[in-house]
Amino acid sequence: MPNYLAPGVYVEEVSSGSKPIEGVGTAVAGFVGFTEKGPISQPTLVTNWTHFVRMFGGFVENAYLPHSVYGYFLNGGGGAYIMRLPDGRDDGSDAVRVNRAAVPAAADDGQPAFAVQAIKAAAGEEISVSVAEASQPGEDTFRLDVIRNGKVEESFDNVTTKRGQQNVATVVAKQSKLITLEDTKAGALSVPKKDTVVALAPNLPLPRKLTASEYLGDPVERTGLGGFEAIDEITMVLVPDLMSAYQRGVIDAHGVKAVQLAMIAHCELLSDRVAILDSPPGLNSQQVKEWRTEFAGYDSKYATLYWPWVQVLDPTSGNRLSMPPSGHVAGVWARNDETRGVHKAPANEVLRGVVSLQTVISRAEQEQLNPLGVNCMRAFPGQGIRIWGARTLSSDPEWRYINVRRLFNFIEESILNGTNWVVFEPNDNYLWESVQRVVGAFLQRIWRSGALVGRSAAEAFYVKCDGENNPPESRDAGNLFIEIGVAPVKPAEFVVFRISQLPQGAALEE
Repeated sequence: MPNYLAPGVYVEEVSSGSKPIEGVGTAVAGFVGFTEKGPISQPTLVTNWTHFVRMFGGFVENAYLPHSVYGYFLNGGGGAYIMRLPDGRDDGSDAVRVNRAAVPAAADDGQPAFAVQAIKAAAGEEISVSVAEASQPGEDTFRLDVIRNGKVEESFDNVTTKRGQQNVATVVAKQSKLITLEDTKAGALSVPKKDTVVALAPNLPLPRKLTASEYLGDPVERTGLGGFEAIDEITMVLVPDLMSAYQRGVIDAHGVKAVQLAMIAHCELLSDRVAILDSPPGLNSQQVKEWRTEFAGYDSKYATLYWPWVQVLDPTSGNRLSMPPSGHVAGVWARNDETRGVHKAPANEVLRGVVSLQTVISRAEQEQLNPLGVNCMRAFPGQGIRIWGARTLSSDPEWRYINVRRLFNFIEESILNGTNWVVFEPNDNYLWESVQRVVGAFLQRIWRSGALVGRSAAEAFYVKCDGENNPPESRDAGNLFIEIGVAPVKPAEFVVFRISQLPQGAALEE
């Protein structure tokens, strides 16, 4: 205390020592993938799509990250950290671009029928596509032959551009191992000109192999996932371009599993973020079930999985593009946190910017996947395309729901950041009461927001910090223990109305 020597009135500002706890942010995403340009292996914060384009460029082929970031901001995402990886070329400069060739249309209007692309073509192969008369001639039927090194390797007969099982795009997507096919403009496919041959060049330059370690990075060097360890603001981690690398053949299925396991380990180590995982492309409900249970087998309360892939319109070409859903999902999480709160399950929410799903599923199919922690997207008539699941990949029923995990992340991180003032304070009754008061006030605000169950605060949470859990021997060791219990709200996942028929005359009289 200061010494006063002259008579008079003095004013002193006195600190109570304790400080109120403020809630931390809950919706900052960390993206890892390929971009057109920008700093490599340096986590960079962007706050909107224009900022991203200025730093990393626009949409590029063979890179899902730009589309995922676009979907993230479109769905309500806020800040995001971008970690650009070397894109698989030796110099790591520009994203790998794909050579596509247009098949001419039968109608003489100058518009192509559709575009084809060679996949997994080795250097020196010349692959071509031939359009010929179908074995069952018709106005819209034709045969599509895929020729490799002068020999017909694949043939698709009696295909058509009309909708149905014989649609050429559907047949090629299911059966071809050499080419992919897509519309060259918005709208339906056009009938191709018969007796034409179109040469296809392989994807050049041929990419080098990517290893899981390049995704994992190094925390010391701040590369890959390791570069996110020092950024406390991140609450969601996603790697959409893991699947583009898998599609290009620069990483195999076991590499995909290794990277996703590393994402889970990263989130479990820091215990303040959740990994949003994507499934491999083109899987049906049975295949994704087998992949989830027999191949991947993940079990973590810090990870989630969404399926199926979504289809969006490529803003640069107007064509439909199938892509992993993690970026759009992360944006929905952020929007849900802003409008309802982190305690609300981020489900039954519309996916903005998604025009269709790669696979339309039924309730019976979802009944097989939901118990496994596969969060499905469903299309409902008149209600748009919605997220229809809110589970983690944990087998522990206490941590079954995403909102419970993220609510605890929010509470733990907020208390951790808001109680630094306690360190080195005298470990006595005054400190214990201060800690109970500050933490209790914070949890009461959480309860009043609807995040905790209970008609009263006493039913919703408790804070214990006294001589019972801080005996003399513990205080002599410099320890202060605070015990906290909370009762989180859980989503009404299964809403059941029980309706019975009353016999005549059994109605209650007023």
